[in-house]
Amino acid sequence: MEISVYIIAYNQAEKIRDCINSVLWADEIILADSHSTDGTTEIANELGATVVHIPFNGYGDLRNQAISHCTGDWIFSLDSDERCTIEVRDEIIALIDNAPLEIYRVPRKNFFMGRWIKYSGWYPNYRQPQLFKNGKMSYTMEPVHEGYISHSNKEIGTISNIIWQFPFKNTEEIIHKANRYSSLGVKKLQGKGVNGSVLKAFLHGFWSFIKHYIFKLGFLDGGPGFVIAFGNFEGTFYRYIKLTEAQKNWTHPSTNPIHKPNK
Repeated sequence: MEISVYIIAYNQAEKIRDCINSVLWADEIILADSHSTDGTTEIANELGATVVHIPFNGYGDLRNQAISHCTGDWIFSLDSDERCTIEVRDEIIALIDNAPLEIYRVPRKNFFMGRWIKYSGWYPNYRQPQLFKNGKMSYTMEPVHEGYISHSNKEIGTISNIIWQFPFKNTEEIIHKANRYSSLGVKKLQGKGVNGSVLKAFLHGFWSFIKHYIFKLGFLDGGPGFVIAFGNFEGTFYRYIKLTEAQKNWTHPSTNPIHKPNK
């Protein structure tokens, strides 16, 4: 059985080398790149990955196009801020030759603000299943936080070992992602017919903070736990504020020409 790894990226030159280095054991590496300008594709080519250029029309579309380029019997999805480990490599290689299931979730642990996060809903955490037989899974078309569609009649499994994720390199990237994801999230809310308001923005943001800091035990992660919870507040708050802004279509009053007064 051969395995393809696909990686999605846009301007991830600082992260892409370590990401690709962690999966050089794969039979095929596909980098689905949304026209990076910072050298990401040059690094990928240097390391032997096949680069395909895909315009960004949402993460669901990007992932579906990425898997269409994969030729292996199995597909392993890895984002540019994730790293495969030796233990996961060995488990996947042993599994795919005689796998009882066709789709598997992959647990992750996150490194943030100089430490491995143990709570905050970040350990272990999961996104869409990352290991699946070619043709047995696709993605929904949401612009962000896309779901998945199983094309298998079997249940979904979970592998035992854990990959690493490095979600943010610094505070600037936290703010950048919160801004980008909140803008994409507006389209998702609009598709659901949600109405926005300042009060809704605050309440949804506040609940997101409480959920991560209290119920998901983020306070046990110390300062990083607070930053994670506050980041979730910010992203959620701005998503609903941007929705409100789009629906209200606020405009500022125009200014008529002001000339020198007549004497």
